[in-house]
Amino acid sequence: MASQTLLLFLIAATGLSLTPGPNSLLVLTHGALWGDRRTLNTVAGGALGFLLLIALSMLGIGALLAASVNALTALKFAGGAYLIWLGVQVWRSPPIRLQTDTPGPTPSRGSMFRQGFLTAISNPKALLFYGAFLPHFIDPHRDLLTQFIVMASIFVAIEVGVEYLLASLAYRIRPWLERVGKRFNQVCGGLFALMGAALPMTR
Repeated sequence: MASQTLLLFLIAATGLSLTPGPNSLLVLTHGALWGDRRTLNTVAGGALGFLLLIALSMLGIGALLAASVNALTALKFAGGAYLIWLGVQVWRSPPIRLQTDTPGPTPSRGSMFRQGFLTAISNPKALLFYGAFLPHFIDPHRDLLTQFIVMASIFVAIEVGVEYLLASLAYRIRPWLERVGKRFNQVCGGLFALMGAALPMTR
């Protein structure tokens, strides 16, 4: 991956990890209830789920490239349109609300890992998202497996770091998210839409 493309991918992946979603909400909730160290199990489960979704997306992209390199261009524009649509949905979504009044018994570490994994892997929008996002950074003339390893490693590492930060700050940022959550969603949605419009034009 060229250095310019790598830098763009790092920026985009960080922005995506900061965007509200099912896993970030789960991590915030678990962090607020049971602390950041225990929530590492939730984060690890989500990371494995994301890794599998990225692998499935890359398999689909690889099959597409085997059929036609030119099809990648069409996929980029289709992916850009999907990102714009997703940005509109995030813009319109309600602010995050955490239900932490009645935590109940502390779950086992395995249970928290499974919750993180299932929340990630059972979200069909995530699979569509990776299929829309990753093609913009793929060079069809380079080894696909190497690019997959690089992008998956970077994305999962950023995701783990961001989610652990959310878990660590859960108590502190919860009131802020509930107070300015709508504006936060609008900012994230706007960034999605801008990304969807800009990325298909990149080389």
